Amino acid sequence: MSIKRYGVGGSTGTGGQKLPFAKAVEAGGWLYVSGQTPMKDGEVVEGGIIEQSRLAIQNCVDIMQDAGYTLADVVHVKVFLTDARYFQSFNKVFAEFFSDHPPARVCCVADLVVDCKVEVDLTCYRADR
Repeated sequence: MSIKRYGVGGSTGTGGQKLPFAKAVEAGGWLYVSGQTPMKDGEVVEGGIIEQSRLAIQNCVDIMQDAGYTLADVVHVKVFLTDARYFQSFNKVFAEFFSDHPPARVCCVADLVVDCKVEVDLTCYRADR
């Protein structure tokens, strides 16, 4: 089994900090996408939980699509919210992406190391990989 890493060396976080991890890693048909926050060009995008959720999920989707996976390949999603009151709003955005192929999911409340409201990661699987 080979391991392929995506987005190594070119990713930046807040303040232009070079990130020491891959955007995603593929092994044996599995793709693990690193936690994504609502960032564009290394900076958190302002906005409420709806806007931030949409961008965090879209950032995951962009990475998995670049690796050749689709929403139908997503098997598990992890969600970190900074406030339990965001749960219903997040679910509405989540359904926009995953209503046709709902994955398994965990959602918890946690402090994040980036000043935003949500972080999302996901795991995909393709038997033909």
